[in-house]
Amino acid sequence: MTYLNLPVPFIGQLTQARSVLESLTLLSVRFYLFSVFFFAGFNKLKDWDSTLFLFEYEYVVPFLRHDIAAYLGTAAEIVLPVLLLIGLLTPVAAIGLFIFNIVAVISLAEMPPAAFLLHVIWGGLLFSVVIWGSGKVSADNFVFKANKPVQ
Repeated sequence: MTYLNLPVPFIGQLTQARSVLESLTLLSVRFYLFSVFFFAGFNKLKDWDSTLFLFEYEYVVPFLRHDIAAYLGTAAEIVLPVLLLIGLLTPVAAIGLFIFNIVAVISLAEMPPAAFLLHVIWGGLLFSVVIWGSGKVSADNFVFKANKPVQ
Protein backbone atom coordinates (compact mmCIF):
# COMPACT_ATOMS: atom_id res chain seq x y z
CA MET A 1 0.00 0.00 0.00
CA THR A 2 1.51 3.31 -1.02
CA TYR A 3 1.07 6.67 0.64
CA LEU A 4 -1.35 7.72 -2.11
CA ASN A 5 -3.63 4.74 -1.46
CA LEU A 6 -4.09 5.48 2.24
CA PRO A 7 -7.52 6.64 3.36
CA VAL A 8 -7.82 10.44 3.37
CA PRO A 9 -8.60 10.77 7.12
CA PHE A 10 -5.46 8.76 7.94
CA ILE A 11 -3.32 11.07 5.80
CA GLY A 12 -4.80 14.04 7.66
CA GLN A 13 -3.97 12.42 11.00
CA LEU A 14 -0.38 11.77 9.88
CA THR A 15 -0.01 15.37 8.76
CA GLN A 16 -1.38 16.63 12.07
CA ALA A 17 0.90 14.32 14.08
CA ARG A 18 3.91 15.45 12.04
CA SER A 19 3.03 19.09 12.69
CA VAL A 20 2.77 18.49 16.45
CA LEU A 21 6.07 16.55 16.54
CA GLU A 22 7.80 19.25 14.49
CA SER A 23 6.64 21.98 16.87
CA LEU A 24 7.66 20.00 19.96
CA THR A 25 11.06 19.22 18.45
CA LEU A 26 11.73 22.87 17.61
CA LEU A 27 10.58 23.90 21.09
CA SER A 28 12.90 21.36 22.73
CA VAL A 29 15.83 22.52 20.55
CA ARG A 30 15.13 26.13 21.54
CA PHE A 31 14.89 25.16 25.22
CA TYR A 32 18.19 23.24 25.06
CA LEU A 33 19.99 26.13 23.36
CA PHE A 34 18.50 28.54 25.91
CA SER A 35 19.85 26.45 28.78
CA VAL A 36 23.34 26.25 27.25
CA PHE A 37 23.82 29.92 26.43
CA PHE A 38 21.74 31.63 29.12
CA PHE A 39 23.33 29.80 32.03
CA ALA A 40 26.81 30.42 30.59
CA GLY A 41 25.98 34.13 30.58
CA PHE A 42 24.46 33.93 34.04
CA ASN A 43 27.67 32.34 35.36
CA LYS A 44 29.66 35.20 33.87
CA LEU A 45 27.47 37.66 35.78
CA LYS A 46 27.88 35.77 39.06
CA ASP A 47 31.65 36.25 39.06
CA TRP A 48 32.29 39.37 37.01
CA ASP A 49 35.91 39.80 38.10
CA SER A 50 36.76 36.34 36.79
CA THR A 51 34.88 37.10 33.59
CA LEU A 52 36.93 40.24 33.01
CA PHE A 53 40.12 38.33 33.81
CA LEU A 54 39.24 35.58 31.32
CA PHE A 55 38.40 38.06 28.59
CA GLU A 56 41.67 39.87 29.21
CA TYR A 57 44.02 36.87 29.33
CA GLU A 58 42.26 33.76 28.01
CA TYR A 59 39.74 34.76 25.32
CA VAL A 60 41.23 36.68 22.44
CA VAL A 61 38.22 38.29 20.79
CA PRO A 62 39.30 39.92 17.52
CA PHE A 63 38.84 43.68 16.99
CA LEU A 64 37.49 44.41 20.51
CA ARG A 65 39.01 45.45 23.80
CA HIS A 66 38.65 42.75 26.43
CA ASP A 67 36.22 44.71 28.66
CA ILE A 68 33.92 45.63 25.76
CA ALA A 69 34.00 42.02 24.56
CA ALA A 70 33.05 40.86 28.07
CA TYR A 71 30.06 43.21 28.26
CA LEU A 72 28.84 42.45 24.74
CA GLY A 73 29.38 38.71 25.07
CA THR A 74 27.58 38.50 28.39
CA ALA A 75 24.70 40.64 27.13
CA ALA A 76 24.39 38.40 24.07
CA GLU A 77 24.39 35.27 26.24
CA ILE A 78 21.62 36.69 28.43
CA VAL A 79 19.31 38.41 25.91
CA LEU A 80 19.49 36.25 22.77
CA PRO A 81 18.68 32.93 24.48
CA VAL A 82 15.59 34.49 26.11
CA LEU A 83 14.39 35.66 22.69
CA LEU A 84 15.12 32.19 21.32
CA LEU A 85 13.23 30.45 24.11
CA ILE A 86 10.05 32.50 23.79
CA GLY A 87 10.36 32.40 20.02
CA LEU A 88 10.44 36.17 19.51
CA LEU A 89 12.56 37.39 16.59
CA THR A 90 13.81 33.82 16.44
CA PRO A 91 15.90 34.06 13.25
CA VAL A 92 17.66 37.19 14.55
CA ALA A 93 18.39 35.53 17.91
CA ALA A 94 19.57 32.30 16.28
CA ILE A 95 21.86 34.10 13.83
CA GLY A 96 23.24 36.22 16.68
CA LEU A 97 23.99 33.14 18.77
CA PHE A 98 25.43 31.38 15.72
CA ILE A 99 27.90 34.24 15.21
CA PHE A 100 28.58 34.34 18.96
CA ASN A 101 29.33 30.61 18.86
CA ILE A 102 31.81 31.08 16.00
CA VAL A 103 33.54 33.93 17.83
CA ALA A 104 33.77 31.75 20.95
CA VAL A 105 35.57 29.04 18.97
CA ILE A 106 37.90 31.54 17.30
CA SER A 107 38.73 33.40 20.51
CA LEU A 108 40.11 30.42 22.41
CA ALA A 109 43.72 29.60 21.65
CA GLU A 110 43.31 25.95 22.63
CA MET A 111 40.06 24.03 22.76
CA PRO A 112 39.66 20.37 23.70
CA PRO A 113 38.11 18.25 20.93
CA ALA A 114 35.02 17.50 23.05
CA ALA A 115 34.37 21.21 23.59
CA PHE A 116 34.84 21.89 19.89
CA LEU A 117 32.33 19.13 19.08
CA LEU A 118 29.79 20.75 21.41
CA HIS A 119 30.21 24.06 19.59
CA VAL A 120 29.66 22.27 16.27
CA ILE A 121 26.46 20.68 17.63
CA TRP A 122 25.21 24.02 18.96
CA GLY A 123 26.01 25.65 15.63
CA GLY A 124 24.08 22.95 13.78
CA LEU A 125 21.07 23.31 16.06
CA LEU A 126 21.13 27.11 15.71
CA PHE A 127 21.36 26.76 11.94
CA SER A 128 18.35 24.42 11.96
CA VAL A 129 16.34 27.02 13.88
CA VAL A 130 17.31 29.65 11.30
CA ILE A 131 16.24 27.36 8.45
CA TRP A 132 13.04 25.86 9.93
CA GLY A 133 11.95 28.71 12.16
CA SER A 134 10.62 28.61 15.67
CA GLY A 135 7.60 26.37 15.13
CA LYS A 136 4.00 26.87 16.18
CA VAL A 137 4.77 27.19 19.89
CA SER A 138 6.41 30.60 19.65
CA ALA A 139 5.72 34.29 19.99
CA ASP A 140 6.69 34.74 16.32
CA ASN A 141 3.89 32.39 15.29
CA PHE A 142 1.30 34.30 17.29
CA VAL A 143 2.54 37.75 16.26
CA PHE A 144 2.90 37.01 12.56
CA LYS A 145 -0.20 34.82 12.43
CA ALA A 146 -2.23 37.71 13.85
CA ASN A 147 -0.81 40.07 11.21
CA LYS A 148 -1.56 37.83 8.22
CA PRO A 149 -4.24 39.20 5.92
CA VAL A 150 -7.50 37.25 5.88
CA GLN A 151 -8.09 35.49 2.58
